[in-house]
Amino acid sequence: MDVANLVKDIKVASHLWIEENEIFPEFIEWQVGYGAFTVSAYEKDGLIEYIKNQEAHHKIETFEDEYRRLLKEHDIDFDEKYLFDE
Repeated sequence: MDVANLVKDIKVASHLWIEENEIFPEFIEWQVGYGAFTVSAYEKDGLIEYIKNQEAHHKIETFEDEYRRLLKEHDIDFDEKYLFDE
């Protein structure tokens, strides 16, 4: 499965689940775009730890700054005006 279809399926399914369970009453829709990075299976344990500590990590480096850093580290060209919904 390609990443675009996977993200689409996740957005649709999670949106339906959120509506059915009424857990986020103010939720309207997911943002238009998305970003995806892959990791090796060997990096799984480190990724799990990163996710567990994400709240503390983002007190040090914001999500937006981290995303920009990852794009730059992986030599991905980007236009700032398309990065985040404002």
